[in-house]
Amino acid sequence: MKSLTNNYINEIKAILSNARRQAYRAINSAMIDAYWKIGERIVLEEQNGKERADYGKEILQNLSAILTQEFGKGFSYRSLREIRQFYLTFADVEKWRTLFAKLTWSHFQRVLKVSK
Repeated sequence: MKSLTNNYINEIKAILSNARRQAYRAINSAMIDAYWKIGERIVLEEQNGKERADYGKEILQNLSAILTQEFGKGFSYRSLREIRQFYLTFADVEKWRTLFAKLTWSHFQRVLKVSK
């Protein structure tokens, strides 16, 4: 069997590492977009555009149960409140699109915790 050079192996490793980084960025971007759209649906559809519905807690609890059953962890009542707040904070998507591509959901969660 022919021996592999370190340069050859390092190039293959670099290709794989780059592909993984690109995949992570693509997934992160898709999830940020999905969370924004979910927040928009909660606010615009279920709350008729108001920042908070009188019965919002019940809506989010029911939605949480349905999404958790279908998609597993990650859709607790608290998470859905954060997703709603994410939309309210960054409602002008065109203004924030570049930022969405650069930050992760964890970054946005930290930003949401900063008081106005």
